[in-house]
Amino acid sequence: MARHPVVTDDAPGAIGAYSQAIKCGPTVYLSGQIPLDPKTMEVVSDDPREQIVQVFKNLKGLCAASGGSFDDVVKLNVYLTDLAHFPMVNEVMEASFDEPYPARAAIEVSALPKGVSVEVEGIMHIE
Repeated sequence: MARHPVVTDDAPGAIGAYSQAIKCGPTVYLSGQIPLDPKTMEVVSDDPREQIVQVFKNLKGLCAASGGSFDDVVKLNVYLTDLAHFPMVNEVMEASFDEPYPARAAIEVSALPKGVSVEVEGIMHIE
């Protein structure tokens, strides 16, 4: 099955040897998003809530560029430098997604690129 890169200005460009997303048949693999403003490629804020909101904005841009929406997201992996921020992730997800919510894992990590507090990657299935 052919792999097709997804490219959009509505999410940060790749910082390294990876694609923003890859579409393979009806499945789209969304690369991990950190809270960068796609226009400036700078971290939006030191505030964890603002970082989480920006990450989901970036994911939404990737979903749209892939021909889908948050309704098509089936799995998310959330990486946090402090699991105490997990309730904020839940709040942003509740505001961003409709039920049924995607499957999800949340993992605390020691560090993330650019010193941010959150990164989220996902998988979409587009009918």
